[in-house]
Amino acid sequence: MLFNSIDFAIFLPLMFAIYWLANKCSLRIQNLVVLIGSYIFYGSWDWKFLLLIIFSTVVDYTVALGIEKTEQKIKRKLLLFTSLAVNLGLLGVFKYYNFFIENFVEAFAFLGWQLKVSSLNLILPVGISFYTFQTMSYTIDVYRKQLKPTTDFIAFGAFVSFFPQLVAGPIERATQLLPQFYKRRTFDYANAINGLRQILWGLFKKMVIADNCAELANSAFNSPDILPASSLVLGAFFFSMQIYGDFSGYSDIAIGTARLFGFKLMQNFAFPYFSRDIAEFWRRWHISLSTWFRDYVYIPLGGSRGGKWMKIRNTFAIFLISGFWHGANWTFIVWGALNAIYFLPLLLRGQNRKNLNVVAENRFLPSIRELFALALTFSLTVFAWIFFRAENMPAAIHYIQSIFDYSLLEMPYFIEENTGQNILPKMIFLLLIFFFSIEWLGRREQYAIEKILDPWPSLFRYLFYYGLIFMIFYFSGKEQDFIYFQF
Repeated sequence: MLFNSIDFAIFLPLMFAIYWLANKCSLRIQNLVVLIGSYIFYGSWDWKFLLLIIFSTVVDYTVALGIEKTEQKIKRKLLLFTSLAVNLGLLGVFKYYNFFIENFVEAFAFLGWQLKVSSLNLILPVGISFYTFQTMSYTIDVYRKQLKPTTDFIAFGAFVSFFPQLVAGPIERATQLLPQFYKRRTFDYANAINGLRQILWGLFKKMVIADNCAELANSAFNSPDILPASSLVLGAFFFSMQIYGDFSGYSDIAIGTARLFGFKLMQNFAFPYFSRDIAEFWRRWHISLSTWFRDYVYIPLGGSRGGKWMKIRNTFAIFLISGFWHGANWTFIVWGALNAIYFLPLLLRGQNRKNLNVVAENRFLPSIRELFALALTFSLTVFAWIFFRAENMPAAIHYIQSIFDYSLLEMPYFIEENTGQNILPKMIFLLLIFFFSIEWLGRREQYAIEKILDPWPSLFRYLFYYGLIFMIFYFSGKEQDFIYFQF
């Protein structure tokens, strides 16, 4: 069930009505509504996927209680290992088994040995990378004694499967989200309106910005031999817009939907393309995943403490793991390594926490120096996205080689998929100018249109909202799947 589908447009109001009616009964019934509704939402893709999430929920619920009951280090470690083995095992089989088998066979073929090992024809369950990390953080926090395990299975099941953020995040910590299931929620009109506003902006990002940029990005990456180099540069740019609009749009819809039900989810994107260096970019991009790796991988490895070589090791470890988390393909690993190379000089010079404030915090426009830093950081990010988008490493290398061509000076164009005609849609540039103008004005808030319209008269505010709704319907013909569903 997609956020931008008719099914969800029917599901959400029904869920909303039943949920708040259940509030008159008891907290347990209200949580049960969340659990059942979340299972219906997830099972709409494939009911068999529910068996995996239920299994993972039961294992981590039981393991956490077992960890709490014993003080013996060996037993506690064994129970924690059980949780990690189950969750990472499920992830490994469904997401990484074929990758390792294929590379294992290729490695032996290189040495002259031909092996016959069968790969598995498995469908990757939607959101498995997200909810496995969420449940693992629960057992790890219980093991570290940072969290008391819950004895309320319904509350825990609702936490694991909470439908707004189930399939593409934010990856919530049990310490932040689980306690919200212990408290009675009451309807807050102002919070609900804020949620609807955030949902609207998320839908605009997805259906207007991301989906329209996707058509041009797909044209470039599918036809690098036909299009001029100038089009390939724009293709990488449009993919950067697509993945940001797509993923941050999903997060906005998820966070806004959670607000409707009285829950608060963490901010997952903080205007990352307004970053002045790569370190700042990674503090603003996919925040829930970045902080997860920081707290559960980077810091346990030693973080930025220790000598130079330890810093280098830990930096590459965290970025390579992050890249591999995104997909079983060498392109993601190279993407992670490239970001590590970008990040490392800042860390070694102690400048990785240089830009902690908002760019041009007390000014309308950035300085020349800030503008140059923004442009450089964005350019490095766009280049790295080429590896993220390419089908494989040869395709990525060929795409980059094709950019360095005399045709870089030619007028860019793209090939429309349905007609085969050459096009360069001017409207998308106008939409991007509008989009980034609003994002810039709202860069100090949780999402762009949270407060920037407050000084406006109500008539102008509603005209703006209805304008967004009109654009969503008018430009929604190029529907694309959410990119992060594949992860």
